[in-house]
Amino acid sequence: MTRMQTTVFILVAVVALVLGLTVNKVLTNSGRADPAILLDAGIVLLPQSRALPSLSLINQDGQAVAVDQLKGKWSFLFFGYTFCPDICPTTLAQLRELKTLLPEEARNNLQIIFVSVDPNRDTPAQIKQYLSYFDPGFQGLTGDEATLQKFANGVSIPFIPADTSKENYTVDHSGNLVILGPDGRQQGFIRAPLNNQKLKEHLSGLLSVQE
Repeated sequence: MTRMQTTVFILVAVVALVLGLTVNKVLTNSGRADPAILLDAGIVLLPQSRALPSLSLINQDGQAVAVDQLKGKWSFLFFGYTFCPDICPTTLAQLRELKTLLPEEARNNLQIIFVSVDPNRDTPAQIKQYLSYFDPGFQGLTGDEATLQKFANGVSIPFIPADTSKENYTVDHSGNLVILGPDGRQQGFIRAPLNNQKLKEHLSGLLSVQE
């Protein structure tokens, strides 16, 4: 190897090292330093963020909300329904607990949004009353079935519409949460069942990132 080649080799190595350290610092500061550790906590981040479909739903106060305008804070979306006998009340109770476990900065930068998959029974008033049992700060969304299906499919949390002709029907749905960044784009998922002890350790860094 000539002297010139040696010099070039050293420069390339130094540049690679600097880039590596820079990338590692960025990932560390954004809470994404070790995907394996995040995965162990149930946090799955997408390689690239994903835009939400352009559609409008109704919140718990009867007001129209454009889902692609859910910005300003990190958001956890949970698709469920108020007549759910098990997964929904358990998950909402866990989310209430998780908020108390997070540092104040992370807690203030997070909003929990409940999306109904049972528009037949879940009126805005019903959703508002239901969420008040867990945390009056939780937000709710509903709409017609076609719009809800489009939204759910757009964030990869599909559900199976219920046979509403049956009394006390149930709705098949996922227990996973959708993670939205402050930019309103989908950043990933939190897999069910939730492990609050692990989540509190790894969400603080993520929720402090302003994207």
